[in-house]
Amino acid sequence: MAWPRMQIVVVAALLALAALAWAYVIWLANEMSAPAAMANMPGMAMSGVAMVAPALGRWTLTHFLFIFTMWAVMMVGMMTPTVTPTVLIYARVTPQTPSLGWRLAPAAWFAAGYLIAWTLFSVFAAMAQWGLESLALLTPMMASASHRFGGLVLVAAGAYQWLPFKDACLSQCRTPLAFIQRHGGFQASAAGALRLGLLHGAFCVGCCWALMAVLFVVGVMNLLWIAALMIVALLEKAAPGGRYLARLAGVAALVAGLWMLGV
Repeated sequence: MAWPRMQIVVVAALLALAALAWAYVIWLANEMSAPAAMANMPGMAMSGVAMVAPALGRWTLTHFLFIFTMWAVMMVGMMTPTVTPTVLIYARVTPQTPSLGWRLAPAAWFAAGYLIAWTLFSVFAAMAQWGLESLALLTPMMASASHRFGGLVLVAAGAYQWLPFKDACLSQCRTPLAFIQRHGGFQASAAGALRLGLLHGAFCVGCCWALMAVLFVVGVMNLLWIAALMIVALLEKAAPGGRYLARLAGVAALVAGLWMLGV
């Protein structure tokens, strides 16, 4: 059955948003691929390399804002695909309500609330990176500088995948229609839809924050790992048996972490 026009527009908008975010992340990763060469070029003091490599200079408010922006855009690129099924449900119901005598807020408000939740997460991620840089636990390329630190992060992330709290958050993400009905239903006001999206995003952060912490081990701007973690998060939420996949990913992280601690 053909999709309604509204759903096609929504999917196109979400894909465009994710593509723009990924384009920025890829550009920034390429900027970092040869930091020594670019640092020696005249006029490159404010290049992407100089801004994202804290070990090359002291942190400033400008630098913090740049790192926050990096995380926020990266989260948009990684998490927009995972919320697409929920936004599509919202978009499918919205055009049907005028015939019933009432109108819902556009799905864009719900999506905006979801992305605000991940933007708030990015503030804490940037603060964590600031602290880890200060403790010399990250390299200039934003990867773990210590086997012990990296191993502990992986063990913690792996263990989290098995916790009841992780499972509770994941269950909210895996049943989008039930989530909407459980938390007040489809909203008529923009503020209500924004709040509902923010709540859904909060559950998503609770589900996936430990996966994002793995980036501090493998490299915050490691494109292969960014893509891999995005796929894991998407499959956890959308694939049959997603709970088992989450626990399998937890076992893999635990094994890798214990190996790093034993090196």
